[in-house]
Amino acid sequence: MSVILEFSIPSREFTLGQVLAGSSTMHCELERIVPTGDMMMPFVWVTGENHEEFAESVRDHELVKELVVLDTVGESGLYRIKWANEPTDLIEGIASSNAVVLQAFGNATWEFRLRFPDHGCLSTFHNYVIERDIPCHIERTYTLTETNKSGYRFDLSQEQREALLLALRRGYFATPSEVTLDELADELNISRQALSDRIRRGNEQVLRRVLLSTVGDLG
Repeated sequence: MSVILEFSIPSREFTLGQVLAGSSTMHCELERIVPTGDMMMPFVWVTGENHEEFAESVRDHELVKELVVLDTVGESGLYRIKWANEPTDLIEGIASSNAVVLQAFGNATWEFRLRFPDHGCLSTFHNYVIERDIPCHIERTYTLTETNKSGYRFDLSQEQREALLLALRRGYFATPSEVTLDELADELNISRQALSDRIRRGNEQVLRRVLLSTVGDLG
């Protein structure tokens, strides 16, 4: 039975976190980690107003061979990192234990949610980080059965959750709307476009979890 692990780790404690932490104003969210031969190529969504500074910082890192911009949506950009020398810390541990990255986001501190095929693979990852003294702070572990019993998990980032909750509480989704995007953006001290992106992507996550998970039942 597959098992889920949730943990946090300071960005300075693993290579990918160090590479992406060059600009403190940018929020990063891992899209996926794709194995290509012996290399791991992270795909990262980055949101903020200073993409030039972010890209320059990443490209200047000695372990980065290439940074490619794949797509842009408002103030968010999807980047692919190609390594000059593959990191031998947290990312290698994730790959060697056959884990799937379900969610990973952060800047100064990163939050991870991984799925392992079984408890044996989880133990492999646990032993890996212990042997290398990688300071992961374990939040919890659980099986998919336990998740289903406790309700939906929407895979929202902290920023998406914050934006949706504020919009809901302030009446943005009411008809007619009781607050504007500009007013909400001012409260969060971000641009209107950044807030719009968070609400849009957050809504998409919620709808996917609620509607697509019930397709089988409706059939």
